[in-house]
Amino acid sequence: QVQLVESGGGLVQTGGSLRLSCAASGRTFSSYTIGWFRQAPGKQREFVAALTSGGTINYADSVKGRFTISRDNTKSTVYLQMNSLKPEDMAVYYCAADPWISAQNMGNMRPRYWGQGTQVTVSS
Repeated sequence: QVQLVESGGGLVQTGGSLRLSCAASGRTFSSYTIGWFRQAPGKQREFVAALTSGGTINYADSVKGRFTISRDNTKSTVYLQMNSLKPEDMAVYYCAADPWISAQNMGNMRPRYWGQGTQVTVSS
């Protein structure tokens, strides 16, 4: 069992930066693939980024070059550094974890464990 808690969301102006954190409980966290997803009002949830235990990374095209996913297994925490934020990045951001899904497939499959989400608001 893995429990995930996101933090770091907030209000930022267009072009600004935020760093989201996803703190996990569970002894096997370091072996899981962690993903970030987002859902804007009236839209479907979409994949943002994923990182495997071995360091393989996958990003959605919409965030490549602006967002960076990383993890600190000593703290059981995954981060999403978001730079050059745009109004279209505004959404509730969720982290998710799964022991089997690869980074490449994270956007096409449903991870087993989910956090509650953190709101990111980008003002224009």
